Amino acid sequence: MRRVSTEPVSQKTLFDSVDDVMTRLTDVGYLPSTAVATTVFLADRLGKPLLVEGPAGVGKTELARAVADATGSGLVRLQCYEGIDEARALYEWNHAKQLLRITASQGESWDDTRDDVFSEEFLLPRPLLTAIRRTDPTVLLVDETDKADVEVEGLLLEVLGDFQVTVPEWGTITANQRPFTLLTSNATRELSEALKRRCLFLHLDFPDPDLERRIVLTRVPQLPEALAEELVRIVGVLRGIQLRKAPSVSETIDWGRTLLALGLDTLDDDTVRSTLGVVLKHQADAQKAVAELRLN
Repeated sequence: MRRVSTEPVSQKTLFDSVDDVMTRLTDVGYLPSTAVATTVFLADRLGKPLLVEGPAGVGKTELARAVADATGSGLVRLQCYEGIDEARALYEWNHAKQLLRITASQGESWDDTRDDVFSEEFLLPRPLLTAIRRTDPTVLLVDETDKADVEVEGLLLEVLGDFQVTVPEWGTITANQRPFTLLTSNATRELSEALKRRCLFLHLDFPDPDLERRIVLTRVPQLPEALAEELVRIVGVLRGIQLRKAPSVSETIDWGRTLLALGLDTLDDDTVRSTLGVVLKHQADAQKAVAELRLN
């Protein structure tokens, strides 16, 4: 066994107060509500992972990026998907390179060869192990956790519970510094109670019109305020329709950038109809929107 840290996980906080979270996230362009800022502060202060759940496009992933930017931390992202396994999430050995090394070591003892092929040179760390081993401040983002198979949650339990990883050939590797860990979920399936117990929980929904207007103006500062207000109003109407996919905040921002790129300063029926594809990605949704908005 080698390169195994047995020191207790240190806990260096990133934020001094809830107001500090509000100020620093705002400074990097993320406008948090008081509930968001409070939960981020508590996750940091208590050293607990933060599970953020809500519909797609409300700023869950962006929150992790904002925390990293606001604190000067490195961002390590594990993008979950159906079929992801330990080799893609945690680590794997470079088997092809190991075989070449074994072939080249003809005549050497197996003990010497084994120590060599299971050395750092042949290890391929994936996001979870990378985050555990970093010594600099780190934000670990486990994105779209609900897309991973249930078995992957068992892997996350050891990492999120004790911030340690077991490599059989080496032993148990414990984090020297606890990463700020944020998991996102679009709630396509229920996550296990064991995983939830290890986390603080935050539900993010679409922002109210005033906050969304301020978000749009922060991201598209050249957009006239009256146009941003009208844009947000129409998006609010669209979200009230039974659509296959409601417009996200990021799509509202894209719509604002679209209007700016086209040099438009008004949002008339023709403009809405010709640019609906920026916010609605299904033809049936566009047809419903045209009927609901009564566009001629």
